Amino acid sequence: MSAVPSASASSAFSAASLAFSAATGDAYGAPVLVELETRRLDGVVREAAVPPFAKPVRHGSLADLPFDNAKAAPGTAVLSRRTGRAGGSGDGSWTDVTAAEFAGQVMAVAKGLIAEGLTPGDRVAVMARTLYEWTVLDFAAWAAGLITVPLYPTSSAFQARWILYDSGAAALITETAAQAAALGPELKHLPDLRHVWVVEKGHVERLAEAGPHLPDQEVEVRRGVLGPDSLATLVYTSGTTGRPKGCALTHGNFFAAVDNAIELLYPVFKARTSEEASVLLFLPMSHVFGRMVAVACIRARVRLGHAPSLKAEELLDDLASFRPTCLLAIPYMLEKIFHTARAKAEAGRRAPAFDRAASVARRYGEAVDARHTGAGHGPSGSLKIARAFYDPLVYRRIRNAMGGRVRYALCGGSPLGRRLAAFYAGAGIEIFEGYGLTETTGASTITPPLQPRLGTVGWPLPGTRVRIAADGEILVAGEHVLRGYWDLQAGGVVPAAPDGWLATGDIGRLDDEGYLIITGRKKEMLITAGGKSVAPAPLENWLRSHPLISQCVVLGDGRPYVSALITLDPDGITHWRRMNGKHPVPAKLLVDDEELRAVLQRAIDEANKMLSRPESIRRFTILPFDFGEDTGHLTPSMKLRRDVILRDFAEEVERLYRG
Repeated sequence: MSAVPSASASSAFSAASLAFSAATGDAYGAPVLVELETRRLDGVVREAAVPPFAKPVRHGSLADLPFDNAKAAPGTAVLSRRTGRAGGSGDGSWTDVTAAEFAGQVMAVAKGLIAEGLTPGDRVAVMARTLYEWTVLDFAAWAAGLITVPLYPTSSAFQARWILYDSGAAALITETAAQAAALGPELKHLPDLRHVWVVEKGHVERLAEAGPHLPDQEVEVRRGVLGPDSLATLVYTSGTTGRPKGCALTHGNFFAAVDNAIELLYPVFKARTSEEASVLLFLPMSHVFGRMVAVACIRARVRLGHAPSLKAEELLDDLASFRPTCLLAIPYMLEKIFHTARAKAEAGRRAPAFDRAASVARRYGEAVDARHTGAGHGPSGSLKIARAFYDPLVYRRIRNAMGGRVRYALCGGSPLGRRLAAFYAGAGIEIFEGYGLTETTGASTITPPLQPRLGTVGWPLPGTRVRIAADGEILVAGEHVLRGYWDLQAGGVVPAAPDGWLATGDIGRLDDEGYLIITGRKKEMLITAGGKSVAPAPLENWLRSHPLISQCVVLGDGRPYVSALITLDPDGITHWRRMNGKHPVPAKLLVDDEELRAVLQRAIDEANKMLSRPESIRRFTILPFDFGEDTGHLTPSMKLRRDVILRDFAEEVERLYRG
């Protein structure tokens, strides 16, 4: 890796200020000034920075937030908790939890953890879906001076054992008894693990009942010794290229990320309108993205709800009953929402109308983007009329599927893609697309309000510097960058960015106005036998947006041409066959279906139009089943495990290059 030099005769610095008018400020709650500094090298932008919006936190910790809220606004509903689902336990309604009530629960559980013998600095692992209890445990552990270690609930016993062993966890809290039982044989390998508690057995409530004899001062003393530099959590990477590493994130890392995001994304977190701001969290809290947003909601006192299931019928029920104003999503989910809406329209013989509406929305989003970039005057009068016509027929139905009040979506994990971003913008949902890593506490760039740039992941988060190295690698610096990686054998934390710049492993570029464009992973770049460098991610993302394609792996490293492995989307295939008068059949029977191959070939031909001949996909094969986390082919955050895929499908890969 070679970084851009800090000074050069051929480099130049420039600054741009983006001010929103008072009228805009009135609409959203407050005007915002975004100042961007860029640096060019030989005429190309190689570095971009935005100064902090929020004052740095110099004392205190995340553990203080519930108690600060209880003091400032005790009666404000800061969370909502679902009591159950209709037809199951509870009536499925949401019960608001005030700031005072939440602080009381955090205090009680913190006392229970202390009463059980946990001492400051001990690590507490949590293995659960996105539950209300997760947020209580997070803040209770911090209040007790502890460090939380998230575990994906889908982790295998071996994966969980490694993280528990490497972190030296003293306690484990699982969601289910089955999870705890699966780890039973591993306990003999975990000498530091002293406690195992289970949420569904009521153990969180028992913890809250274990410490009433302790004075509140015991918790206050532990909170008092924490500061921004104190370690808050160890979040283990998903391990796409090897054994997971524990990212040591401090309370200060979270404050830097969260406080600046709150100030920048004021429409989500700060605006006060007739509709109360609320966020339904359904992405895993085991992932730093979900944790960051949960902390931001508590910090900004935006009502937070938890949805534990990603099953379509259960998630739609949660959305309909909670009715959030903002969603946290990954591109895959937004793609599924679009394809599901299109499939319903087709089943109702309204596909042509839906396609016209989708085209109008995209053109509207593109026109808005052109106005922001100075490349156009914005939507024409006729386009505004067409959008208004299709709003009740199509766009409002999509918004209703998300609860009916959604105005914003925070999207990360991978690039959303220009076409889909333009569609949602035209459909009335403003997308704040971002980019970040576990190592950067969730976000390093994000779309500034009212200044989207389709096809990019935004500007640097305030307080962040982004630099493009000579080899195209993205480097990041800021107070949100992790302290280092956890290494118990080395005595704690090993620095990750000693010079202040974190090498992300991603490849990208900055456009002329400092917006970041991601082109792929450094380790995933393909170099064909002819010497052509190919970034697989843009091709894979484009093809994955097709309704019949679930996953796509682009190949070609050291090969004479580029090829692809494709898996089928079960819902999309079922719908496609039904609309063509065919009975549903297992995916393995469709591998050699000529009609299906013709449809997929047209999709590949469309994608190839964006590329030169050496970069285009020449051949593809359909795999007989989909990739999944359970098969070992996807990480919990839905990223491809390329090494496992290439190993398991080595024969299929070789066939692509025979003859």
